[in-house]
Amino acid sequence: MAYPLEFRRASRGFHVRRGFLDLRGMTLHAVEGVSLHVEKGETLGLVGESGCGKSTLARMGAGLLKPSSGEVLIDGADLSSFTPRERARRMQMVFQDPFSSLNPRMSVGASVAEPLRMTRPELSTSSLRDKVRSLLEKVELRPEQAGLFPHEFSGGQRQRIAVARALVADPSLVICDEPVSALDASVQAQVLNLLRDMQDERGLSYLFISHDLGVVGFMSRRIAVMYLGRVVELASREELFRHPAHPYSKALLASVPGRGGHPLSGEMPSPFEPPRGCAFHPRCPFVRDLCRECMPEERDLGGRRVRCHYPL
Repeated sequence: MAYPLEFRRASRGFHVRRGFLDLRGMTLHAVEGVSLHVEKGETLGLVGESGCGKSTLARMGAGLLKPSSGEVLIDGADLSSFTPRERARRMQMVFQDPFSSLNPRMSVGASVAEPLRMTRPELSTSSLRDKVRSLLEKVELRPEQAGLFPHEFSGGQRQRIAVARALVADPSLVICDEPVSALDASVQAQVLNLLRDMQDERGLSYLFISHDLGVVGFMSRRIAVMYLGRVVELASREELFRHPAHPYSKALLASVPGRGGHPLSGEMPSPFEPPRGCAFHPRCPFVRDLCRECMPEERDLGGRRVRCHYPL
């Protein structure tokens, strides 16, 4: 079956030199053997702490990074087989910081029109202008604001512009990499509701990435939990919130306001020196000897996937 986006055992490493005298360097394994897919019309949530590899995975899905091994597929075809124009027609990305993702020297109208110029070069200037202004209205901005520049907008308005820019070429898939983490709570809700409304109207598929399980739970039907480059649990939102099977998922849920329990303690190990065995064992309250010695294989527990020797 072809999916809007699929990762098959995808990995990505970076060769890093730790200092001027380090001539050989070493490989940092940011993503290790991830297999995930986004179904048509759904939102797949991806959650984890900063540094777990989720943004690297997002950039692989968008074609900004090539996998070191494994495959990234769009509609069943290898991502590398698409031209930039073909890729832009199918998929767009919303980044965390809209001020960085928008060109400060371009008007908002020109920035929003840019993907459309690439994917629909036959459109006239007047048609481009009409489409841009129509979409600005969709994201609750005034058409006459197309002539303004990014610094003339608030953070929430800039993110609305980024959403408009991602949707103007009518893609079927949008990758959202921490799209509301830089916004305050009230503006977050506005942008999240906008994304859901656009999904309902256009039948979009989202890969939605965040470190906040509350936000991911609001947006997603299925949720993947990532730790130190690997997906440690994949379950429906209801299953994960009702009964997390991995100790890391349980600790993340405890940090959601009103959930109770014991939030996560300690820091994520360095990806340069990952622990032997299960990467989570130095922070796990349920650790046993096997966890310190052997990396757990992924197992299927009635439809959910868990990478743990002793699932809860």
